[in-house]
Amino acid sequence: MPDVLFYEKEAWTSGFLRLAGIDEAGRGPLAGPVVAAAVVFDSVFLNEELNGVLEGLTDSKATTENRREEFFELLTNSDFVEIGLGIVEAPEIDRINILKATHKAMGAAAEEVGPDYILVDGLAVHGLPCASRNIIKGDALSISISAASIIAKVTRDRIMVKMDAVYPGYGFSDHKGYGTKAHLAALNELGPSALHRQSFKPVYELDQLKLDI
Repeated sequence: MPDVLFYEKEAWTSGFLRLAGIDEAGRGPLAGPVVAAAVVFDSVFLNEELNGVLEGLTDSKATTENRREEFFELLTNSDFVEIGLGIVEAPEIDRINILKATHKAMGAAAEEVGPDYILVDGLAVHGLPCASRNIIKGDALSISISAASIIAKVTRDRIMVKMDAVYPGYGFSDHKGYGTKAHLAALNELGPSALHRQSFKPVYELDQLKLDI
């Protein structure tokens, strides 16, 4: 098992005391926002509870929906955890592209918690407000990033469930905007909604087909 505090300990040893883990949810869907979360733990709490209330906290993709919800409630209601969110909606994703939108969301999340060092999942992110280190598969290797992964995922899922009532018929509460067969079928039947990313290929091709017709 990896030491999920390895990167945190490395940062603390280097003198960084206000460490944030950052991750995102929603780069791939055809609809809805991209959401980034930044999580700052109190270091004493993190060390004491690693094998306590935080045991099992890991990458949101490797966690059941029920466990994600449990960790979300724990993290958002703890006095020892600070959380920042960055949300970029579909129109801006279309305007600046999904990579830039993701980086913008991450920067906004970081700004809310004001860290002195950032651990970020995946490839390097430019424009963050302080020094950072990117970690490939960081959501499984750093507990700070794991926590951010949970917060971003649950926040975005809840947004998409609410949007299901605003834009009925697409099944957003089920697939959360990802390009499932059911979503593509609804998209072909109903056409794109205001929540859809017009620059993403299946949506763009549908609009192009209508223009051709």
